[in-house]
Amino acid sequence: MLKGISPVISPDLLYTLHVMGHGDEIVLADAHFPTESLNDNILRADGVKIQDLLMGILPLFEIDSYVDDPIVMMDAVPGDGLDSAVEERYLIPIKKFASNAPPITRIDRFAFYSRAKNAYAVVLTGELAKYGNILLKKGVTPV
Repeated sequence: MLKGISPVISPDLLYTLHVMGHGDEIVLADAHFPTESLNDNILRADGVKIQDLLMGILPLFEIDSYVDDPIVMMDAVPGDGLDSAVEERYLIPIKKFASNAPPITRIDRFAFYSRAKNAYAVVLTGELAKYGNILLKKGVTPV
């Protein structure tokens, strides 16, 4: 264990967050996400909720301030609905640790899959919320 780092941050996740560069993206995927077919750099956080991961990641991770959509979630498919409580839970750590970040952008399912294919890594979590996936774009760490 390291002082000041959440225990939900595995050594592999800590390393990944460290080596990611400005503009690289990481997906925190719900348990239903087709991770294996979309990305080769997969980290596991079985049983861990995405809100808890955000609480651990965001104190360590600068959100990109040079783009309009550094925080992205999947939008519902036509005929399906979103549970607003999911985004509200994610906004708690976002507002606490990335208060200057723009609002969360919603994109369609296949656009999200495309971003996940090109992401630096995908973290497969224990999140069970439908449309619970979130993508973070890494920014430049202030001096």
